[in-house]
Amino acid sequence: MRQSWVTLEPTMHFRYEAFMARRYLRGAQGTSGGRRFLRLITWISVVGIAVGVAALILALSIVRGFSLEIDKKLTGFAAHVQVQSIKDEPLDEAQDTERLLRAQPFVKEVDAVLQEFILVRKTSRDIEGVAMWGTTRLPAFIQSSLIDGVGLEVNRSGRDGLVIGASLARLLGVETGDLVTVFSVQGQGSPGSRSPSLKQLEVTGIYESSLADFDDLYVFAELEVVRSLLGYGEDEVTRFDVRVADGVSFDDAADRLDQVLSFPAMARPVTDIYRSLYAWVALQESIIPLIISIIVFVAAVNIVATLLMIILEKRREMGILASMGATARSRRRIFVRLGLLIGGVGVMIGEVIALILSLVQSRFGIIPLPADAYYMSTAPIRLHALDFVAVAVVTLALCIASSWIPAKVAGRLNPIQAIRSR
Repeated sequence: MRQSWVTLEPTMHFRYEAFMARRYLRGAQGTSGGRRFLRLITWISVVGIAVGVAALILALSIVRGFSLEIDKKLTGFAAHVQVQSIKDEPLDEAQDTERLLRAQPFVKEVDAVLQEFILVRKTSRDIEGVAMWGTTRLPAFIQSSLIDGVGLEVNRSGRDGLVIGASLARLLGVETGDLVTVFSVQGQGSPGSRSPSLKQLEVTGIYESSLADFDDLYVFAELEVVRSLLGYGEDEVTRFDVRVADGVSFDDAADRLDQVLSFPAMARPVTDIYRSLYAWVALQESIIPLIISIIVFVAAVNIVATLLMIILEKRREMGILASMGATARSRRRIFVRLGLLIGGVGVMIGEVIALILSLVQSRFGIIPLPADAYYMSTAPIRLHALDFVAVAVVTLALCIASSWIPAKVAGRLNPIQAIRSR
């Protein structure tokens, strides 16, 4: 007695369709003339999905890591918000302003900064123009970037210390322990008769942040040393560097500080000060993943060709299934599940590859970058579980969509013609 597939329970339908999909994936083979070719094409589709998924996850992780690394370095130099005079002059009544800033509940740290352009000289031929940065303590980011020396700690010689960038040290030909002369005309006499103010300082630290524009430019010294060199008053500073609590937007913090500051003081977020760099990072965040995602799309579309080839090779089997009672809907589901299975295997392989390569890059830095262009020597990696989930969901959705056309073809096969075909 003939038993129709239509009369089977829904769970039996699912098992039968899933079984057929797995069978076509594991044992995909054509006629005697093309057995290996069809199997190769099937696994090329799997590899294509895997490569696309791995490339997309790596791109997202690198862009995310790049953004965080640039943000870390910029906020390390410039803090989160800078308070300075809108007149581009020193801020007076600095102590009152500092107390006002510290009184804000969202403010974590406030550092007074004196900064002006000066000349630093090793010999008569080794002279460079730099921005001298006077501070009561070396910024934590600079302290962590020291490659030689101890920073601004008191040295044995008793001389005032100077911390410079590694690229500037190479230009001047100096090492820690060497003496350099710094001089400035700021605040020394009347504008028409100013004489240079000179100090001899000892290089007590060399830092390297990979931010070439910064390492070449900024040198650090104690606040009072810079105050006497530049001729600032006791209650004058160039600006205040403000760090805010976690979760507080830099732009929002600057707006709130502007409401309590008196003219001519103003607050500027670091995202405004280095707007061009943040815009560059935002461009990479939007463009690079979009370009890489095309690989996933192309790999998913390849499933159409693969499934159509399998249908052509298996049309006799489809005809036999139809003659035994398998509905057009059931036959469509077999190939939708096959497309999902190809995508699922590809996604798993791709995510494992991406995870391994990400861990290797984080540990060994196998992908180098030109530091003068990207502000870091190796590609940074920042893994995020959401990237893995989002890429998997989108890829599987594309695979299901790509399977629909071949599935409709399978559902429309004429059983008699399919059985007679060779």
